[in-house]
Amino acid sequence: MEIAEMRTILATMRAKINHFRGSLDLDALNERIAENEGRMAEPGFWDHAEQAQQLIDENNQLKGKHDNFLNLQNQLEDIEVAFELLQEEPDAELQTEVTTQITTLQEQLDHYEMTLLLNQPYDHNNAIVEIHPGAGGTEAQDWGSMLTRMYERWADQNDYSVEVADYQAGDEAGIKSVTLLINGANAYGMLRSEKGVHRLVRISPFDAAGRRHTSFASVDVMPELDDNIEVDLRPEDIKMEVFRSSGAGGQHINKTSSAVRLIHIPTGIVTSSQAQRSQFQNKATAMAMLKAKLYQREQEKKAQEAAAIKGQQQDVAFGSQIRSYVFHPYTMVKDHRSNYETGNGQAVMDGDLNPFIYAYLQWQLAQSNPV
Repeated sequence: MEIAEMRTILATMRAKINHFRGSLDLDALNERIAENEGRMAEPGFWDHAEQAQQLIDENNQLKGKHDNFLNLQNQLEDIEVAFELLQEEPDAELQTEVTTQITTLQEQLDHYEMTLLLNQPYDHNNAIVEIHPGAGGTEAQDWGSMLTRMYERWADQNDYSVEVADYQAGDEAGIKSVTLLINGANAYGMLRSEKGVHRLVRISPFDAAGRRHTSFASVDVMPELDDNIEVDLRPEDIKMEVFRSSGAGGQHINKTSSAVRLIHIPTGIVTSSQAQRSQFQNKATAMAMLKAKLYQREQEKKAQEAAAIKGQQQDVAFGSQIRSYVFHPYTMVKDHRSNYETGNGQAVMDGDLNPFIYAYLQWQLAQSNPV
């Protein structure tokens, strides 16, 4: 990296740090942390264990936001000092070292900015991801399997744990449906940008004539809800079915009927879980997914009503096409909302989704704060 380029990048970093400081309001942040720590020190704090743990988690997030900012600021100051020295006394080894430090700090700043953009009510929750191939038989079912792998790779790269709650194998290849439970801080906030229809264009490996095919798969993303969120779920409205579970590719075949399928009679919503070893655990998982789906349904209904009252044309419907993956006649993956695109389709399929997620969050921020 040349001196002139370093100077430009460092100026951009300094502007970003200053922007972070202004938006964070460090004094207010310290006040909230101190207030929470005061509550945690009160007698009887653990009398309500779940609420206590929620407060601890919230405070840890606030402290992380505060401490990470100070760490980034200190790193930038150190690099600026080294850069001044480099300008006064050019040195190839120091230039290489400063280049490495700038690259590392750039990545950390981008990640920190992404966490600040995760400010929706359930962004910090775990995520439930459902993948359903569209019409098109084996070709579409294979595309569903490719998306499943993409999200599993992404989760692994970002230190999230993944559990396959439900897996329905395709007739010849791929999947009929998959439900993934992705656990970790900000999992829902990171993945809510993936909700919608994903379109694939490629030469089908299942077509002997080598023709180009277009396939679709829908991805639904919901936050895993805690017990503080009330959802009207009456036992008489739920029909439960049990069946034998079988994992991906016939793995983990269970000889007992431990898998559970729940049907919400008034809405027709169906959830299934076969990941756990006991029927009781699978029922709890399926119930949590049903709760999330009903809550999401209610939130979308309210959003549609609010948009109608305001006379807005607001697309809140599940199923809107959000991204195209083209592998023939050229390679390109493009998001139709943020317009972010890349020619490295293989990297995307290997889980490199963060640039798309970051671009979406920036786009969403621009939509809510139009110039």
